[in-house]
Amino acid sequence: MEKKAEHEIKIIGIGPGSGAAMTQEAAEALEESEVIVGYPLYLSLLKERFSGKEFLSAPMRQEEKRCRMCYEEAEKGKKTALVCSGDAGIYGLASLMYELLPQYPDCRLTVIPGVTAASSGAALLGAPLNHDFCAISLSDLLTPWEQIEKRLAAAAAGDFAIALYNPSSRKRADYLGRACRVLLENGVEPERPCGYVENIGREGTRKHICTFRELMETQVNMFTTVFIGNSQSEMIGDALVTKRGYRL
Repeated sequence: MEKKAEHEIKIIGIGPGSGAAMTQEAAEALEESEVIVGYPLYLSLLKERFSGKEFLSAPMRQEEKRCRMCYEEAEKGKKTALVCSGDAGIYGLASLMYELLPQYPDCRLTVIPGVTAASSGAALLGAPLNHDFCAISLSDLLTPWEQIEKRLAAAAAGDFAIALYNPSSRKRADYLGRACRVLLENGVEPERPCGYVENIGREGTRKHICTFRELMETQVNMFTTVFIGNSQSEMIGDALVTKRGYRL
């Protein structure tokens, strides 16, 4: 008879940052946890609300260490949670946790969804993703830039609305411009409506509407999510809208 895993780890998407945008399921799971593991910035958003918990962290690019912390704490018999911004299964650590799971047969995983930046940012702009869309990360830490270019070209050729994650950093200051050039070469016209949102759900949230031509000349930071409409997107009042196709 197969042995049942004894230690549950909850992998929790905490949403864009504000407590109001966290799901009730995520909040309840954090309340039940004894140990919360995560990137330092995400933990700083939780410590006041979930005081009394044990918080463990590891810096950027030490994702595997964070995941192993969870397993180690769970094997001590502690109720353990791993937190990610947005949704843990969308550019988060849910997949890495599953990759490591065979090494920790006494543990089991439960993924609790959160509100990803594509959803929360789109809501601030209007309805830019209201038809078929894709999400593409411009970070080449784990994905070669050549592969990212192929995905950008395919998205443009398929006339998808696009949400761009990780559009810039100190080492990748020109990546949004490079991505825009690929999209331009594959059919995205200069006057197409676009938008971007900075610091979604946190202090200093700002939204911007612009044309694709203007976006090509824009510098954004690493806390920005970029939205590019499809060929049917338009501005309605001050909202960026990708139409679903209803006949009015």
